[in-house]
Amino acid sequence: MGLLASRLDRIKPSPTIAISGKAAELKAAGKDVIALSAGEPDFDTPEHIRTAATAAMSAGDTHYTAVDGTPALKQAIAAKFKRDNGLDYAPNQITVGNGGKHVLINALLATLDPGDEVIIPAPYWVSYPDMVLLAEGTPVVVECPQETGFKLTPERLEAAITPKTKWIILNSPSNPSGAAYTHDELKALTDVLLKHEHVWLMPDDMYEHLVYDGFEFFTPAQVEPRLYDRTLTVNGMSKAYAMTGWRIGYAGGPAPLIKAMAKVQSQMTGCPSSVSQAASVAALNGPHDFLADFKASFKSRRDLVVSMLNQAPGIDCPTPEGAFYVYPSIKGLLGKKTQDGKVIETDEDFAVALLDQEGVAAVHGEAFGLSPHFRVSYATSEKILEEACTRIQRFCASLS
Repeated sequence: MGLLASRLDRIKPSPTIAISGKAAELKAAGKDVIALSAGEPDFDTPEHIRTAATAAMSAGDTHYTAVDGTPALKQAIAAKFKRDNGLDYAPNQITVGNGGKHVLINALLATLDPGDEVIIPAPYWVSYPDMVLLAEGTPVVVECPQETGFKLTPERLEAAITPKTKWIILNSPSNPSGAAYTHDELKALTDVLLKHEHVWLMPDDMYEHLVYDGFEFFTPAQVEPRLYDRTLTVNGMSKAYAMTGWRIGYAGGPAPLIKAMAKVQSQMTGCPSSVSQAASVAALNGPHDFLADFKASFKSRRDLVVSMLNQAPGIDCPTPEGAFYVYPSIKGLLGKKTQDGKVIETDEDFAVALLDQEGVAAVHGEAFGLSPHFRVSYATSEKILEEACTRIQRFCASLS
């Protein structure tokens, strides 16, 4: 009898973390590598948030808190949901976890039985299917190609729903595509869900504040209040507030579900960091003027990357509505050969050859469930992005 559990056979390590790790290894070995694989802002956490953390430590706020969040943080989250999304949640309808990923897995562990299905539009964040599998559910992947703007259509949603469907996970703006759903696009999807009362909705709104060109963000329960009682609205501090390492995610939903998630968390991690929670209160309640600077910088980087990648032979890069990723197609490069004679048969072949030949680390589309694409994170300086895109152009031009 072996030591390791069979459930590990159902999942794989995060491909994005694996690519970032390989890039770091190559850098350490002296290779000139530009990593465009990490999904985190390159900005420092704003100063007033860091100041709140040091004040909390100085005041002795370094002990256990309530399992799923302090009263102060839950109040700040409730105020955020009301202010930004027009949603009313009482404190017993709010949960706080160790990052958005933790909140998602808590919800899945609390609700899925073997055989329960979770609809996941592709391209998807790499962790969604594996979290469902870890919770003994069945991921039902629905491909949303570039022709649909990488977005789920009502027809595809309707076709995917079965009597076993428990959840649909909807990430807008999306990691990896940056695609974001308009009010009308969400309404079309919620109209389908109104017909299927057994299906619950889990919007992942982590990139809510990172939208461009005047795009107006909406969350599903805001668009269709009749789904409020079967929606878990997930969000967190990581992306908009440049707080990835602080590990605070949160969600609002029906009180019985929130209570069940707290039960899971009580036996998994206990409470999130007291200091991180104090910092998050300051972030949510404090000034948000830094967001305009973040967004302006990201938009400028996005425009640079889209322009330069579309000048690379064989690459087609659409302009995303939000987040800090682009998801270009490499359809025009399939079948071509690298300088050392390797044929580009898949987007993974492309990503491996790009890293080997030009030292640019990007994540292949297969990891996100939709090929032939690759994901570039533009959460780094314009100087670095310009050099990386120049190398990608050179690599594509070298293929024969």
